Amino acid sequence: MKQLTKAEEEIMQYIWDRGKSSVTDIIELMPEPRPPHSSVSTIVRILEKKGFVDHQANGRTFEYFPLISKEEYSGRSINKLVNDYFDGSYSGLVSFIAKQQDIDLKEFADLMNILDKNK
Repeated sequence: MKQLTKAEEEIMQYIWDRGKSSVTDIIELMPEPRPPHSSVSTIVRILEKKGFVDHQANGRTFEYFPLISKEEYSGRSINKLVNDYFDGSYSGLVSFIAKQQDIDLKEFADLMNILDKNK
């Protein structure tokens, strides 16, 4: 699966959150100063070319919708992170996070409970 650039990921967040969206819909959700219509349109077409979104014609307007869920993309991104930076070791990732973020014992216990429930 191809990775998203920061700009592509930002646009995908709007599409994931809203569902079917025109370029105008996406721009209206963005904070000021809003990017030009042509810039957002270009990014959406790139997302379509990469296979992340498809469109449906609604009159003269295209409505774009996700072809991959946010959860699926997040999972693949985490797997890539673990494989690229932690030699495929999830415990290495958790250890790194614990050291970098100075996780307290309660947070660590919460993480362990989550892992136990998902086994």
